[in-house]
Amino acid sequence: MNNEKLSDVTAQKIRTMIEAENRFKVGDKLPNENDFANELGISRSTLREAIKSLTSLGILEIKRGKGTFVTDSTMIESGDLGEINSGLDDLFEMRLMFEPECAYYAALRATDEEIAIICKYGEAVEQKIKSKEDRTYEEQKFHESIASATHNAFVEQFMPIIFNAIKKGVIVMQKDKIVSSDNLNDDRLIMDFLKSRNADGARTAMRLHILHAMEGLKNLK
Repeated sequence: MNNEKLSDVTAQKIRTMIEAENRFKVGDKLPNENDFANELGISRSTLREAIKSLTSLGILEIKRGKGTFVTDSTMIESGDLGEINSGLDDLFEMRLMFEPECAYYAALRATDEEIAIICKYGEAVEQKIKSKEDRTYEEQKFHESIASATHNAFVEQFMPIIFNAIKKGVIVMQKDKIVSSDNLNDDRLIMDFLKSRNADGARTAMRLHILHAMEGLKNLK
């Protein structure tokens, strides 16, 4: 793996720590360079490249002489629905442009192992919905796994936007039982089409999934 690719993987790991695992919250300072590089098993130069990438996305901010800090651009407080709804229509419209095609190409290109990983996260989403637990992490990993299975080198660059939309959407949609029920049915349909390698079906199922979510968001406003 070349250094550029490794820095992308590292950026993804740090982003997951922030957006899904909540290890670092808004305003938190990242560990010092040596310790963090050792923890991640990478060189300091690779870590710097990853931080540079996340800084360009507005996820991190470098404060000269103080360190690197998490910004508030991707972290959403669950109680402020006004802030959450801000820009949500555009985020989901972007998902509608992007994710159905990801499902299409994933059906054609995914390995059997990748299909199994997608289904593992899809089933985890189902369990979280049934137990009425927060499903943000599982939703993010489900959609990320589908995008990764496209085997397109540039798809990864869109994932911070998708993660942000999912995080905002889950906060709002968990308040609506009908949307959660649609989510269960849609995810199962997506998985079935992916397992059968039906690219057109996977694309349509993903499109319906996002349209159902968009309709649910309108009803909650």
